[in-house]
Amino acid sequence: MFDLIIIGGSAAATAAGIYAARRGLKFKIITKDFGGEVSTSGEIGNWPGDGMTDGITLAGKFKSHLDFYKADMEDGIEVESVSRMEDGNFCVKAKKDSPTKMASEKMPDGEGQAYKCDYTARTVIVATGVHSRELNIPGEKEFRLKGVSYCTTCDGPIFKGRITVVIGGGNSALEAALMLADICPKVYVLNINPGFGGDRVLMDNLKSKPNAEVIYEADTKEIWGDKFVTGLRYDKNGSSHELKVDGIFIHIGMIPNSGVVPAGVKKNSFGEIEVNAVGETNIPGLYAAGDVTNIPFKQIVISAGQGCTALLSAVGYLNKIKS
Repeated sequence: MFDLIIIGGSAAATAAGIYAARRGLKFKIITKDFGGEVSTSGEIGNWPGDGMTDGITLAGKFKSHLDFYKADMEDGIEVESVSRMEDGNFCVKAKKDSPTKMASEKMPDGEGQAYKCDYTARTVIVATGVHSRELNIPGEKEFRLKGVSYCTTCDGPIFKGRITVVIGGGNSALEAALMLADICPKVYVLNINPGFGGDRVLMDNLKSKPNAEVIYEADTKEIWGDKFVTGLRYDKNGSSHELKVDGIFIHIGMIPNSGVVPAGVKKNSFGEIEVNAVGETNIPGLYAAGDVTNIPFKQIVISAGQGCTALLSAVGYLNKIKS
């Protein structure tokens, strides 16, 4: 039985783990792929104290900090579900090679039967982040990090002076296009819809950029290149078109990795876990932090702060149930 299980391996989970170690909790971090979305980022210039770094380097620093505190972490483990047991503790099931253990506690609806758990804990912090919605077209996976990016804030500066294209029709696509228009000689925006669904001010700002060209009702079909991206194909009004570009930024939405939480956890219409100002979900003892939550502004530094907040809330809860 752990005091705390932290699910995730990026900024929020790292911050929670550091504070958990400093508080002397019996805890474990479980992550499918340490570093998460941070490790796939290119240049990062907004992490306090680092000036300019990159995702792999920053993720390495996260790991080193946890190692410094001898944090108990299992990497390469995919959590399948978190369930609250009859006594209020949590059962965590995961895909792993070792056989599952039988929890002595009963599930609320278990009808007297024990439940197979890989881990049990008094509290859980879910910091599983998000993953980018993909186009699922030929060439997309092959050229990821080779000209295809899902984070313009992270990777945009790398393409200064190059021809780029943004794919999407919302605020994130508009913001990406505006950023690239300031550093690139030409920016195309491919919007599958006949209009944008974003803020009017962003649309107006984009129209004022002479080097930005919006192509509406453009359905992107294929990406190609050699060692790096060199172009793409899209369909419009029944005909096929090609663009020669050096960088492709896909902004068609994010999908929160929130499927592991109990069915009773409140989520918003986007599938994000709803939390209050201190990281609490609607289930006592269950917390969430980072991009998987409904907190706005998905940024590394904000996720780290949320991880700290959720941990401190969990400590308060543990103090009450242990007293």
